[in-house]
Amino acid sequence: MLRGIPCTLMRGGSSKGLYFDARDLPKDRAARDAVLLAAMGSPDARQIDGLGGAHPLTSKVAVIGRSRDDKTDVEYLFLQVAVDAALVSDGQTCGNILAGVGPWAIENGLVAPAGDSTPVRIRMLNTGGVAVAHVPVREGAVEYEGEARIDGVPGSAAPIAIEFLDVAGSSCGALLPTGAPRERVDGLEATCIDNGMPVVMLRAADLGKTGRETPAELEADGELRARVERIRLALGPRMNLGDVSGKTVPKMALVAERPEGTGVMTRTFIPHRVHEAIGVLGALSVATGCLLRGSVAAELSRMGPRQGRQRVEVGHPTGSFTVELEVEGEGDSLHVRRSAFLRTARKLMRGELYVPSRAWSAP
Repeated sequence: MLRGIPCTLMRGGSSKGLYFDARDLPKDRAARDAVLLAAMGSPDARQIDGLGGAHPLTSKVAVIGRSRDDKTDVEYLFLQVAVDAALVSDGQTCGNILAGVGPWAIENGLVAPAGDSTPVRIRMLNTGGVAVAHVPVREGAVEYEGEARIDGVPGSAAPIAIEFLDVAGSSCGALLPTGAPRERVDGLEATCIDNGMPVVMLRAADLGKTGRETPAELEADGELRARVERIRLALGPRMNLGDVSGKTVPKMALVAERPEGTGVMTRTFIPHRVHEAIGVLGALSVATGCLLRGSVAAELSRMGPRQGRQRVEVGHPTGSFTVELEVEGEGDSLHVRRSAFLRTARKLMRGELYVPSRAWSAP
């Protein structure tokens, strides 16, 4: 027999995923994971028996519930469902899928719409951090249509401004989890940083790359992929993440000069596929590295240490991502007071998703 679950399919930023009310999923983690694997159609390279899109960027889940504290409105748990493995991971959060959480919360009665822009305070359960999404509202309903454009997504939509307050070190315990802006590993220099997402930055040139290769070209280079993964496994414990062989963090960012201006060009392993753009929180960490004295990104970004409010452009395979940061201090005493960016979202489908009943009683 099949069992129906209320579900919304949404595009959040440059990702796509399934959004659920926490009350509609099993409380037992193993049963919940079995339900989500069945929902996406994993493990299968095509995810033909589910709603997954055969790529990590389209095999994502948001689980949302009313907040249990008075500082936020809703709680958001992000889950990455592997495409070709029976794995559901909560080891990271996702800033793109986050873009759809505010609209979903309003449409499902967790937050009342107010004015032309409704702030939704979101507790990100993966990291404990807080984000505030400013959701456009028109005549008491979420407004999805507008003129805002983000690279990696065709067309335009209503802008959703998202602010992060004090998320540095939310996964690793410190902005610089190794205690220094630069590490040496496998004969290369690397910067390990966590401003909402654990990221390892490497100079693309040190790996024989320009930073302008297509994702397909990088994925076809087996020697490069093996070396990047070797570095990731070596740095995971140094970043207080333990054994990362079965985790989706840290992300691995190859950085290069961006001729169009300040900032850097990136190609990001997430960690085994190459992102068609760049993850939101990954972009925050890379942008922070551009302002960090001694990092491998600072010398390429032509920005160097700066104080106060700064705008950093992070280039990626399908365009660029603008990050706004407010910082103080330098080097290992750098403090990020505020991080912000602009995303869009669109509701694609709302109804019931059907999975085999046996998934609900999985061991």
